[in-house]
Amino acid sequence: MKILASVALGLLATAAIPAQASTDTGARPDRVLLVISSNGVDQGQTRPGFEMDELSQAYAVFADNGLSVDIASPKGGIVVADKFNPKKSFNSRFAADPVASAKLNATLTLASVRDQHYAAVFVVGGKGAMFDLPVDVDLKSLLAQTYERGGVISAVCHGPAALMNVPMKDGRSLIAGRAVTGLSNEEELLFGKKWLPAFPVLLEDGLRGAGARFSEAPMMLNHVVTDGRIITGQNPYSTFSTAEAVVRAMGRKVAPRELLAEEHSIALISQMLAGDTKAAQQSLNADPARYDVPLIAAWGLYRSKTPGADHKMIEGAIAIMETALPHYDEPQLAAAIAEARTKLATAS
Repeated sequence: MKILASVALGLLATAAIPAQASTDTGARPDRVLLVISSNGVDQGQTRPGFEMDELSQAYAVFADNGLSVDIASPKGGIVVADKFNPKKSFNSRFAADPVASAKLNATLTLASVRDQHYAAVFVVGGKGAMFDLPVDVDLKSLLAQTYERGGVISAVCHGPAALMNVPMKDGRSLIAGRAVTGLSNEEELLFGKKWLPAFPVLLEDGLRGAGARFSEAPMMLNHVVTDGRIITGQNPYSTFSTAEAVVRAMGRKVAPRELLAEEHSIALISQMLAGDTKAAQQSLNADPARYDVPLIAAWGLYRSKTPGADHKMIEGAIAIMETALPHYDEPQLAAAIAEARTKLATAS
């Protein structure tokens, strides 16, 4: 069943480190580094790489807020994204931008930027981030130095894997005792099964093991955690909000933008899960074109299939699928609702 083609996504120490104001006059307040994995081969079929959606969304936010953006990877040069939809507005915009495309086609090596002064470093996700970023010594040095100079450290989806074992000058870990998020075990088990046997650790488990205080929302909902100058986003649907949180942490006012249909859809799902079902249904019925209805239906479908889903979770999933049903002519959706109702009868 292909209801969720766009959602089947590509994933140590002791005490908290207090935020300190930077005394480094060499740092540029308008300079941001995007970090992506060099691991990808064959659009993620042979080896997983980075998530293009996350890169293009973060790049758009930073560019629209007047920031200078560099892109780096462990090996530098050309890097391979996992399979993505080039027709999505943010991806087509990135591809049409000659400056952005040139930076992606000739990424800087992390070794060449490890001592550069960035106001913020943003680590993009994709399952490839689980393999090369956590063990890259240049990235560790860059993250530690950026933080110690007063810069912002951020990551989304599998990107927080790079934060798991970053030692600071005093020997403590960057994220020990800090509130963070990243792709949760629930999301990994639903969407990342192919590469799980090769992962050294599930991201959530690794972050917890590094001493971080892990926070999560229900699967694939927008969730951003800000702990001082450490900002993390849970999944691809958190990318825009995570990048905008970085802009705010840099002391800037975020430029207004029009939300995408998928953002409205994720917000509607969150509204329903919070108990405001009637208002959410009224909003969808009044203007279905404002939403990505297949995404709403797909979210309910996958939620109903979550391993160990309890009675409340399945009920919520059914309500969301039924909300989408009048606006989505997909026979299999009705079958999925019936299957979930059967499962509900046996759930604890």
